[in-house]
Amino acid sequence: MRETLDRETLLSLLSTMWTIRAFEEKVSELYARVQIPGLLHLGIGQEATATGVCGVLREDDTLVGSHRPHGSFIAKGAAPGPLMAELAGRATGYCRGKAGSMHLVAAEKGCLSATGIVGGGLPLALGAALAVAVVFFGDGAANVGAFHESLNLASLWALPVIFVCENNGYAEFTPTSAHTRVEQMVDHATLYRIPGERIDGNDVLEVRAAARRAVEQARGGGGPTFVECLTYRLRGHYEGDPAKYRELSEVAEWKARDPIARFIRHLTSEIQMAESEIQDTERFARRRVEEAARFALESAWPDPGDVTSHVYA
Repeated sequence: MRETLDRETLLSLLSTMWTIRAFEEKVSELYARVQIPGLLHLGIGQEATATGVCGVLREDDTLVGSHRPHGSFIAKGAAPGPLMAELAGRATGYCRGKAGSMHLVAAEKGCLSATGIVGGGLPLALGAALAVAVVFFGDGAANVGAFHESLNLASLWALPVIFVCENNGYAEFTPTSAHTRVEQMVDHATLYRIPGERIDGNDVLEVRAAARRAVEQARGGGGPTFVECLTYRLRGHYEGDPAKYRELSEVAEWKARDPIARFIRHLTSEIQMAESEIQDTERFARRRVEEAARFALESAWPDPGDVTSHVYA
């Protein structure tokens, strides 16, 4: 059952989704101008999952991201400026320019890690589960050993972990049907006696409601929950990916389900929200991201002498 949310909360959800979308569009632009180095994986089209889940978390809850971590980090409270600076390799980034996109950490916001290893964040979330911990991962992670080990251990120890599978239909370039005979990822949870839900991951309100149920169960000592969010990345696996493994008709079909456009339709038709409020929310988000980009590009590069700091060996 969905919550009845006030206008302030609804606009906050929209603002978060627009900030994530604007951030990733700006990152794509800077990447094309060779102002952001390394590999870049964007989650444009998946904003509702991060926004819906993180919107019900507390500041002291923890989060482990996938190799598309920008949206979940922003939704958990990471500031766009230091986040953008980190992607640009600048000293003002969250990790002083050393982590880049796939190894982000914003510990003060409860964002413990992102990882370039498929499924690599799952056991990290178990270790963090003294408080409620959330881990995001894709459908491809369900085929790695750490996935099954983590579900098994979380069930055995009744850990307050929320497993959020962002099922966008592809493990890198491979459709789900070609890498597993399991049609629904949530079925894996059943094997380990973990309650689970399979939901529309492009509906931010449905995601939020499922996340709230999972958080309440975790806080009440009820152990882990598995939430499979059916969503879609509108860009390729990485920036520059020609994505020839997808039909244009499929992409067009999912563009029609764009989570931001859907939520705006809900706000205008069901909540009777003024178009001016909605437009102001987008403008604010985009201004915030432009300021973040200026901050990042005007920041100093790391001092070469700092290369051996914050490492174990």
